[in-house]
Amino acid sequence: MSAFPQQRVTLHGHEVGFRRGGEGPAILLIHGMAGSSRTWRDVLPLLARDFTVIAPDLLGHGESAKPMGDYSLGAYASGLRDLLALLEIERVSVIGQSLGGGVAMQLAYQHPELVERLGLVGSGGLGREVNPILRLFTLPGTEYVMPLLFPGFVRDRGNDISQFVHDKGLRAPHLAEIWRAYASLAEPENRRAFIRTLRAVIDTGGQAVSALDRIYLAAAMPTLIVWGDRDPVIPVAHAYAARDAIPGSRLEIFEGCGHFPHAEEPVRFAEVVRDFMHETATAVTVSDYRALLVAHNRGEL
Repeated sequence: MSAFPQQRVTLHGHEVGFRRGGEGPAILLIHGMAGSSRTWRDVLPLLARDFTVIAPDLLGHGESAKPMGDYSLGAYASGLRDLLALLEIERVSVIGQSLGGGVAMQLAYQHPELVERLGLVGSGGLGREVNPILRLFTLPGTEYVMPLLFPGFVRDRGNDISQFVHDKGLRAPHLAEIWRAYASLAEPENRRAFIRTLRAVIDTGGQAVSALDRIYLAAAMPTLIVWGDRDPVIPVAHAYAARDAIPGSRLEIFEGCGHFPHAEEPVRFAEVVRDFMHETATAVTVSDYRALLVAHNRGEL
């Protein structure tokens, strides 16, 4: 990641980390829960050949601050709006993975004037189903058990093993992403932010926040849906449901991939995104977006 070093800005009194590189039309890459901008490390140099790429660490994640506060999708979307303003970026194509997909949809919904295209990668917010382990973590008192589940010595030993495997040239990107998420939760401040973020979008019954009631608005902008057919976190059925709910959307299923197709097949992922960017026009105007919203809710569509 030396070509895309961690940069930092202060936003509303909190430090926000991000990576940036390349030139051309802007793409905003949003990571998933307990992740960070590092998840895009293999994709960044590929996309930066043609585009300006910005990959932030959401608040509560990575190198960004972990304050007490609002970890809802709306708060994340507003924070990204303000980060883009600080970076003097007027419009972006937004691609979000897992939790980041929910944030991307929220950003497009709250601030359509900023979003040219939408990309959803193993995205949350498209159905109730989610891995039961995440549902268990929403139970009351989980935060008091987590120090036992994520001890520092296990993280340190696991990091040693991970480095050994990497040095031997072995590659298991899906497991590496899961390990990084696990290792991050050895830190108390990360655990607190994780629980607050998790409970904002998931309850014991599954995903508690859905974009399906307003997903029709995505018809107003080009939309790409990417999913691994072996995703153990959010079922691939959600990809097909989203495709059917968004007229004109593009669906790419990565066979043999899990929850991180961008990390498991970065070259193919970058090619899909590049083709999507080159073959689609930017989103319709905000006035057209508003017209779609009004017409739909008046029963005219």
